[in-house]
Amino acid sequence: MTGVADILMITYNSPEHVRVSLPHLLSTCDEHSRVWLWHNGSDEETLSVVREHAADPRVHRFHHSPENVRLTAPTNWLWAEADGDYVSKVDDDCLPENGWVGRLRSMHEANPDFGAIGCWRFLDEDFVPELAATKIVEYQGGYSLLRNHWVQGSGYLLPRAMVERSGPLAQGQSFSQYCIALARGGAVNGWAYPFIHEDNMDDPRSPHTLFRTDADLLRRMPLTAQALGIRTVEAWAQQEHESALAVQRATLDLRQYAGWRAKVHNGRRRLQKLARGRGSW
Repeated sequence: MTGVADILMITYNSPEHVRVSLPHLLSTCDEHSRVWLWHNGSDEETLSVVREHAADPRVHRFHHSPENVRLTAPTNWLWAEADGDYVSKVDDDCLPENGWVGRLRSMHEANPDFGAIGCWRFLDEDFVPELAATKIVEYQGGYSLLRNHWVQGSGYLLPRAMVERSGPLAQGQSFSQYCIALARGGAVNGWAYPFIHEDNMDDPRSPHTLFRTDADLLRRMPLTAQALGIRTVEAWAQQEHESALAVQRATLDLRQYAGWRAKVHNGRRRLQKLARGRGSW
């Protein structure tokens, strides 16, 4: 039997994005996919866009939180109440390519050890074969992954059975940290290769970006850009490129992500932020 995928989209205060991303997500769903919608906050324009699609037969559940509870509560809502074989999330600023669910599902069905495997949200010029070659591995069924112990929290597919074993997202725990915990339990994470692309509209290099000027960026500052101290479109575009290089360089040695090794890495990042005037991965 074909496994059912329960896919979450969390919307918040961005009608321009949601007008594009929500219909796109629905159009990429196959007959074994169900969309769960969670709207944060009370922005009427965004809420109106969501409600236009809430009755679509591909929408399984809709929840409105008057407060912006961010990401953890909606994610745990899906994980606790979904009964499909796989769970997923697609951000309201992301556009995974057609066929993404079916291809990721097929990879999982051939490889029971796969955990969070996902779409690639970077650009073609961000991929450096010399960096990534040692991490590209072929698995059962002729499927390959660019292995990494974490993927981004959008455009992934994760077996619900692994969530049941590992429990919900803890308060303050990022999806990346959750993926690393899954890897410690034996899950194989990474990006499907050849890549399944996901257009990230928060990347200023995207044809769908809303960040045309520095003023646009400051008005709609992404949380990551804010945390890194980024203030210009040029710096944000450079950071997206650097993030792609960072995940290709990232070690598969799990010891590096805990204890004194992790503290050393975080210390280097803080020094780098002081030296550059902005942070990086």
